[in-house]
Amino acid sequence: MSDTSSSADRMPTVYISHGGGPCFFMEWDPPDAWDGLRAALEGLGPSLPRSPRAILVVTAHWESDDIAIDSGSAPGLIYDYGGFPAHTYQLTYPAPGAPDVARSAAALLEEAGIAHHLEPSHGWDHGVFIPLKVMFPDADVPVVAMSVRHDLDPSAHLELGRALQPLRDDGVLIVGSGSSFHNFATFGSPRAAEFDEWLNQVVALPDDQRRSALTDWTEAPAARVAHAREEHLVPLMVAAGAADDVPGTAFFRGELLSTAMSCFRFD
Repeated sequence: MSDTSSSADRMPTVYISHGGGPCFFMEWDPPDAWDGLRAALEGLGPSLPRSPRAILVVTAHWESDDIAIDSGSAPGLIYDYGGFPAHTYQLTYPAPGAPDVARSAAALLEEAGIAHHLEPSHGWDHGVFIPLKVMFPDADVPVVAMSVRHDLDPSAHLELGRALQPLRDDGVLIVGSGSSFHNFATFGSPRAAEFDEWLNQVVALPDDQRRSALTDWTEAPAARVAHAREEHLVPLMVAAGAADDVPGTAFFRGELLSTAMSCFRFD
């Protein structure tokens, strides 16, 4: 990996709530349901210190026993959503893959003793291509997708982020793609705001306190109201783990379909 980057142009690491299915590319009632999140995601690219060399997306929609890394040069799309308008199954995102970045990530995981494997034929699910169509619509930045571990262990995902941290100095934008609230049974609950407030406080803590709080996230107010199963939360652990001792801040905080949600960045 290159060591030519300075701290001033080090890539941040981010955690996004990626919305519902192909939400940004279809009509909703109310029509502005996703406008706030869309604007926040659209603004992320221009806010970066420079154009990323590549984007590594840790997606909630890909689980494996160990960490799987997409290493293809031209991955296809996986339309892993159901019941949406026909045109949303024709969406495209022709960004190139980044096999070299996949191999660099694998080398870092090997060095850290984290079990992993390369997947040269795996495609990009909607946790990857849908937000990237908003964030980088020109599809000109190479992309690598990475799974979460099936056991959803928070400490393991914090360590995964820590291992990947050097990629940030090589121009790679690390994106944890999930949702800060993801429980269809309680969607719209006013208690979503309790968990969202806790998250906003925790991401701003020093690294050791943040890691402790995120490891014990089930003790947070309304934790299981927000996440019956935490596959959409553990990408935050990866983003926070890659953050070093930098406080996180919300670059989106608002209500999506009457439910409090946030997106965070660590610069």
